[in-house]
Amino acid sequence: MTDATRRTIRTGLQTLLGLLAALPLLVDTAGVPHALPGVAVALTVAGAVTRVMALPVVEQLLPAWLRTPPPKEDTDQ
Repeated sequence: MTDATRRTIRTGLQTLLGLLAALPLLVDTAGVPHALPGVAVALTVAGAVTRVMALPVVEQLLPAWLRTPPPKEDTDQ
């Protein structure tokens, strides 16, 4: 699996978790001004999950196919 595919899957998962956390607020709202707290919650949760998934401890807990590969060392010097 390519690195781009892994990143896409991880971003999709993070966004889904954010939307699921905000879903009750979004369902209860009828207008745009009332939806603002729901959107804020979704963005906050998605950002927090993204940040947590970048931690080395969490990286080791992920299945191997979702882990980001170590950076390649530049040997052309």
